[in-house]
Amino acid sequence: MAHDHSHGTANRKRLIGVIALVSVTLIVEVVGGIMTGSLALLADAGHMFSDLTGLVIALVAMRIALRPATDRHTWGFQRTEVLAALANGLILTSVAVSVAIEGIQRLVDSAPAHVSGLPVLIVALIGLVVNAVSLGLLRQGARHSINMKGAYLEVFGDLLGSVLVAMSAIVIMTTGFMKADAIASLLIAAGILPRAAVLLRDVWRVLNESTPAGTDVELIREHVRDAPGVVGVHDVHVWSITSGQSVFTAHVIVRREVFEEGRVGELLDHLTSCLADHFDVDHSTFQLEPARHSDTETIAHS
Repeated sequence: MAHDHSHGTANRKRLIGVIALVSVTLIVEVVGGIMTGSLALLADAGHMFSDLTGLVIALVAMRIALRPATDRHTWGFQRTEVLAALANGLILTSVAVSVAIEGIQRLVDSAPAHVSGLPVLIVALIGLVVNAVSLGLLRQGARHSINMKGAYLEVFGDLLGSVLVAMSAIVIMTTGFMKADAIASLLIAAGILPRAAVLLRDVWRVLNESTPAGTDVELIREHVRDAPGVVGVHDVHVWSITSGQSVFTAHVIVRREVFEEGRVGELLDHLTSCLADHFDVDHSTFQLEPARHSDTETIAHS
């Protein structure tokens, strides 16, 4: 628990640092977009605003998730992170659709607005540096938290957006092709949607209590069946409370000798350690049953 707490504290500090960086860059991009007439820059600013909103939501969710469990909320509030990731995914989708509509309108306009290439390039390079630093701050936490993963994906999208804006500015400066700005905005929108889909997919897996990605349920059954004194296993269920917090339950059929010789505690310790060591499941519950009891059950789920 001390490790989890220190890990969460580090993630919060990283998020606060990224929020500060993104806030400053957002202001620079909005001002720059208005002054230069660049839709791509404003689109990237809109994306960055959605990211800032998502980062703030993520920070609040992390604080709520640390609240202890109660009789009313026996699992605590860890799933708040998943709900925050859901909000992030929906925000990303909304921004992508809005940018795409405006980009298409500018692209088909026969008289595209004038865009000042050099100021756009300077602002884009500032955003590029800030996003690269932010990614470095979030990378470690994104490996363990769906909430941090959502924040990481959003900032990564900002990084790609800054690259596209810079490229469009270079094209405008060298060729005078003003519609490069609208094309860049459409590419930014196209880059946002796949990341939103990935995030929403991960959220769906958790909320639907699907088996965590990378978990082999049959392999878990084999490990349980191979435990000394175990005859069989059924009613196996594996799901996640939030990312990195897998839960396992099963009915385990054991030989009569295990009960008669008082080896129930020993078997439970063995099974719990097996799940934790081999499958990274910290919370497991086993219902031990003698063989004759399992024969009387009318429903047995796989």
